[in-house]
Amino acid sequence: MEAGVPSARSRALAVLRVRSRALAVALLPAAAAVVLVAARATGRLAGEPWAAVTLVVCAVAALVLLLGGIFAAVVLRAGPAVTPTVPLSEAAAPDLYRLVRDLADRMDVPPPSAIALTPDCDSWLEDRTHAAHRRGGIAGGPQSAPGAAPVLVIGSPFLWWMRVAELRAVLAPVVAGTGPSAHPDIADARGFVRGLDAAVDVGGRRGLGWIAAPARLLLRLCRTDAAEMERGVAAAASDRAQGVDYGLRIVAQEQVGLAYAGWDRLLTRVALPAWRMGRWPAHLDAGVVSALTELSRRDRLAEGFTSRLGERPACDLLEQPGVIDEATSLLAARLFHGGPAEAGPEWSPVEWAAYPEEVVDRKWRAEAARLHAALDALAGPEGRPTGPGGPHGCAGPTASAGSASPSGAGSAAPASVAPAAAGAAGSPAPSGPSGAAGPATIEAADAAPHAVDGFAGPTLERVLGCLTNASGEGALGEALAGRLSADLAREERAADTAAGAGKARGADAVPLFPLQPPRSGRDLLADHVTAMVCCAAVDSAGAAPGMDWLDGPVLLVGGDRRSDLAPRVLCLVEDGDPEPLREWLSALGVRTEKPVRLV
Repeated sequence: MEAGVPSARSRALAVLRVRSRALAVALLPAAAAVVLVAARATGRLAGEPWAAVTLVVCAVAALVLLLGGIFAAVVLRAGPAVTPTVPLSEAAAPDLYRLVRDLADRMDVPPPSAIALTPDCDSWLEDRTHAAHRRGGIAGGPQSAPGAAPVLVIGSPFLWWMRVAELRAVLAPVVAGTGPSAHPDIADARGFVRGLDAAVDVGGRRGLGWIAAPARLLLRLCRTDAAEMERGVAAAASDRAQGVDYGLRIVAQEQVGLAYAGWDRLLTRVALPAWRMGRWPAHLDAGVVSALTELSRRDRLAEGFTSRLGERPACDLLEQPGVIDEATSLLAARLFHGGPAEAGPEWSPVEWAAYPEEVVDRKWRAEAARLHAALDALAGPEGRPTGPGGPHGCAGPTASAGSASPSGAGSAAPASVAPAAAGAAGSPAPSGPSGAAGPATIEAADAAPHAVDGFAGPTLERVLGCLTNASGEGALGEALAGRLSADLAREERAADTAAGAGKARGADAVPLFPLQPPRSGRDLLADHVTAMVCCAAVDSAGAAPGMDWLDGPVLLVGGDRRSDLAPRVLCLVEDGDPEPLREWLSALGVRTEKPVRLV
């Protein structure tokens, strides 16, 4: 017997003792009522006040039994949470099922009842035998039968990045966990803890709010023993898997960390911009191979990892890897972004080859359009300054002859924006650490007096002129950042309302795992100015949108990526100094006075 099994079993018994004590507490008033009634019937407790005491104790016992029965029914019937996964039938992956069964036979443990994939870099066993899962259609087939072995959940990036031998080594200790899981005491203790967890969720429903308090109390009482039980199970599984590819497992664990790094970069830098545009990359798992290959090329710590690519990949164990990849990519969009569960006209897949044109170019132009809409909102009705330099905004080309741009369009440094313009940002610090644009920010941005500028049309020169010397608290840059935060928050709220119309949102609300916190106003302004610069470069200098597997949307000039734009944009946004950016634009031949295409 493995070293961890006795420890896990003893902890499981401790969890079950908590259940027994709770049952004893619920039955205690009934036992007292039985004693009092028997004593009254035999004449041992005659006269007052025993008649009244017996009546009160019987009433309390009946109430406690009623509430205890309801609580026990909720714990037994409430469905534990099930991880959203892509089911993988044996017909869709016969070789993978064969590999898992071979592992189970070598370790002398029951094989998992089924296999499912999740868009995450992790693997685990999940019990889906609860009756509530069968009633709700969440689980079906052999895996949902009472007493069935747990389901093996595998992270889909592992299948595409790892080789077959590496996947077998990584899955060995996971599959070995089916042995301790089959122990009756451990299975019973796990079922009790999962039932309490589900009862806490049920306690949020109307009329059942009182359920949550005793469920939380019991969870606190058995928390330590349940955690130690799981550690014992893990130790027993690891000990049983020692004889299966142990040396290779050490090497394969390095691939787990590398896969996690590449998967995180792919989701946050590449997939997230597409999701925000209403598109979802259809082959994220295939993309993680390209991302990790690029990472190994750049990072000398990852050198040599690509030499493994000549071996058989684990995705060859699937009959139709492309179909499985598409299903897990759609699930990833739902879990990490909150997209619809099915594709549609407003939520369509995009191939990697079309990503630059259908995502990057559209993203840049949408942000450029939002930037100019914010400038229009801060401009006066006449669209020109009301005095020298304008009291609240940008000076036009004729306002001053003191500055001339390399492209020939003159611009003067605008005067400091009046305090009223700072109100467009909602507060003295509209782009604080949280970056969230609350209702006060939005209302203040809408109610702020309009600024004016002397530029017409969606030109880059207009943006450069407005942001020149416009940094600092209360300046136009601050007002513009607040306006962009308010506009973007309004758009996201409208999109969430449209997506959630007629759809219940409770414990299963998505996204379950948001990828990034809200961006600050300054970050949004820098992103929008960068998008405007890229649009101008594409329209007037022959540049092209591109995609980097680790950094997402990039600007290509002559087929080469230009990575020196960001510091120049930050210099303009944060310091109000346009000269580094003007020099960069002049070197590329970008015409800042030429209107850009926004749609």
